[in-house]
Amino acid sequence: MSEQRVCFDFEIDFSNGGGIQGQDFRLDIAADAIHADDISDNALAAIIVNDLRLLMVGEVRILHKRIIQEQHKRAVSAVAVAGAAAGSRFADLSHVIEDGMVTYKGLPAPLICDHLSRVESRGIYAPGTEFQIGRIEMVGGTGTYIDTPYHRYAGGHDLSGLALERVSDVPGVVARASGMLGRSIDWSHFAALDVRGRAVLVHTGWSTHWRTDGYFEGHPFLTRAAAEYLRDQGALLVGIDSMNIDDTSDGERPVHSVLLAAGIPIVEHLTNLAALPLDGFRFSAVPPKIAAMGTFPVRAPAHWQG
Repeated sequence: MSEQRVCFDFEIDFSNGGGIQGQDFRLDIAADAIHADDISDNALAAIIVNDLRLLMVGEVRILHKRIIQEQHKRAVSAVAVAGAAAGSRFADLSHVIEDGMVTYKGLPAPLICDHLSRVESRGIYAPGTEFQIGRIEMVGGTGTYIDTPYHRYAGGHDLSGLALERVSDVPGVVARASGMLGRSIDWSHFAALDVRGRAVLVHTGWSTHWRTDGYFEGHPFLTRAAAEYLRDQGALLVGIDSMNIDDTSDGERPVHSVLLAAGIPIVEHLTNLAALPLDGFRFSAVPPKIAAMGTFPVRAPAHWQG
């Protein structure tokens, strides 16, 4: 088979303002990526966004597209990988759970108190020995928490069925979406990222509103198309530092429906995502092993060399 390239014009809008254009742009196309003269605009948009490593991409318009028979211009070459700098760095991406705090309007705040106080324990143990046993009453959706398929689907697996390889020390990647002009985060925001087999963490910057009334109004969210793209591209887990991964202006919840139907857990109410590198870190969000429950708080650390 002769080598093929795609020739086209494009217009790209960025979600935080501005845009770029290209005329008579050409890209090498792998032999198994297209069939004859057939390549969709969405597929081509994903290729160019990834090829140019663009972030915070809004709408992509492909114009005057055509496939040409032409020798590829790029040679495959080995890339030297520099040794990792000594020492590990850690970031805590979860909120502190505190007595009386509100995570989601309409859900009760946690009640944290003593089951056995230190003073009371002195009457039980030997002189000089004391303990505190705490008690917490809360709903599963408290603080930074993980959703499993059981949260959405009666037949989906619950917390006890959550595979550790999806949530424990998995490779992660960050999609930067802070400073957007709009609220919806479409599939094109992820086209420049390698999401397969990774925890995809969406950094919107919304966690700066945590514990304020502003946190509950006008939050950023993913579109159904974004959820379908992440599912089809093989993401292991999807997290966001916003109030909800879905638009809550209606009762649809398409992102929860798409991802949880595919067995992809969701972590909401993350924080501190600005501290992460875009790539090259490991992420964990492991809840207790509880049967017949689909949502529960997690401690969500990330670590990397640097």
